[in-house]
Amino acid sequence: MTSSLSGFAYLIASVLFILALRGLSSPETARRGNIFGIVGMVIAVATTISDPSIVSFEFIVLGILVGGSIGTAVARKIDMTALPQLVAAFHSLVGLAAVFVAAAAFYSPEAYGIGKVGNIHTASVIEMSLGLAIGAITFSGSVIAFAKLQGIMSGNPITFPMQHSVNASIAAVIIALIIALIAVQSAEIFWALAFASFAIGFLLIIPIGGADMPVVVSMLNSYSGWAACGIGFTLSNPALIVTGALVGSSGAILSYIMCKGMNRSIINVLLGGFGGDALGGGTIDRGDQNAKAGAADDAAFLMKNASKVIIVPGYGMAVSQAQHALREMCDLLKGEGVEVRYAIHPVAGRMPGHMNVLLAEANVPYDEVFELEEINHEFSTADVVYVIGANDTTNPVAKTDPQSPIAGMPIPDVEKSGTVLFVKRSLSPGYAGVDNPLFYADNTLMLFGDAKKMTEKIVQALG
Repeated sequence: MTSSLSGFAYLIASVLFILALRGLSSPETARRGNIFGIVGMVIAVATTISDPSIVSFEFIVLGILVGGSIGTAVARKIDMTALPQLVAAFHSLVGLAAVFVAAAAFYSPEAYGIGKVGNIHTASVIEMSLGLAIGAITFSGSVIAFAKLQGIMSGNPITFPMQHSVNASIAAVIIALIIALIAVQSAEIFWALAFASFAIGFLLIIPIGGADMPVVVSMLNSYSGWAACGIGFTLSNPALIVTGALVGSSGAILSYIMCKGMNRSIINVLLGGFGGDALGGGTIDRGDQNAKAGAADDAAFLMKNASKVIIVPGYGMAVSQAQHALREMCDLLKGEGVEVRYAIHPVAGRMPGHMNVLLAEANVPYDEVFELEEINHEFSTADVVYVIGANDTTNPVAKTDPQSPIAGMPIPDVEKSGTVLFVKRSLSPGYAGVDNPLFYADNTLMLFGDAKKMTEKIVQALG
């Protein structure tokens, strides 16, 4: 394939990637966006491996077969509830790939046309250094994020004295090592840079609490994009440069939007500081105060006789896969003349858009699904709010306790409704480890049990 034809193919792939991002911005167009992305990636890969400079395809074919097989197996078996940790795990692989490519280019620059060992072009060394550093940070940070989301590590912030000073010192060392690598292209400096970057990746993520983990996943997505972009310059691959820049910039924008929506500082996110000073919260001693428990029949009666019901889904709905039963329940309520709406918290389900995807899977009409800021003012006019598996994202402590790990996070005003029906297995704290006073409110009726089974019982009672 000629260089002009390759450039044109990469251009088409880049346009398709842009269209993919545009399509993924809405559940209505997400399927089309995925198709654009797949087609664009096929074109990019086919164009790359058709380069006449490639003389051996054994490892390329092997890599495609191994990676494709693993990806297919994971996609077929992964539960929707595990998507956040899956994304974190895949981000780690992108970062590690950037490290390996940087190492290959450093030890064999002739193969990439960037100079000779010990005399690599200065611009290429800069690109290589940045790709190496960002890739290593992405890998180690994503490993910690995966461990926290998977429950391998505690979701609580892990802090130590002078944490920020240590991080700042390591960051200064990384900058110094990049400068040194440009001046003296030695393997010792290269691997010292990799080690320092791996270390700061761990240290940036471990102080972040579970409540803020969705922002972390988005931030690491941005890092993986910039790592790929840096390596794209090293490889002189336009498609990789464009794709990395798109992923990096879109991830950064999403992180900013999420931080704004959660009342967090983007600077603290970048420095790994938020969640680290949150020492308050935890289980609260409520003395003789008890939560009122109800049954499916009670919930069915209250919702059937309501004029307006707002559904607030959370991670518990995802775990039990209750979205189909929930849609059936809402269809029955609408048949009785009840107005039904869904309120989606920005980080419900530990990942942006998680609840939207689940509801779309159950064919919930898009015009009934609203973001929190769009519908929050309507809770005071709702007769019943049905909270299904949402704990931290409905906890009013975020509005009343500045020392809480979830302090400042926007919370739906569910307590302003006539009745709150709260579906939960028990009174245990949520992922952030903070007791929820909403359980004990006078207008709250707890529906203890599995979210899917409880909703199915309500459906039977309504029928």
